[in-house]
Amino acid sequence: MALVGDIIIIVGTIFMLFGVIGIFRFRRFYPRILVVAKIDTVGALTVAIGVIVRQGLSFFSFRTLLLLVLLLVINPMVTYVIGRSAYLSGYREEDTHDTTDTKH
Repeated sequence: MALVGDIIIIVGTIFMLFGVIGIFRFRRFYPRILVVAKIDTVGALTVAIGVIVRQGLSFFSFRTLLLLVLLLVINPMVTYVIGRSAYLSGYREEDTHDTTDTKH
């Protein structure tokens, strides 16, 4: 079971690495916050599941499972609140093209 848990942890870490690359790829606030929400929730979820599989059934696994439930509930709400507060505070992205874009 330790090998399966390690593989799941590595997959979650690779997912988070691709998410970090995605953060740098996007130039605007709202697409970036979407990417951050995905890597934070799914990446942490995958790594935590890998830890649970690696540890087996124990009190530690139960506590990690409770943290996963909290993570699944709280992360999307926090991302929504950040995006909503940016919108309500007047932050707007303009519809102009990037100056670095050479294609038309």
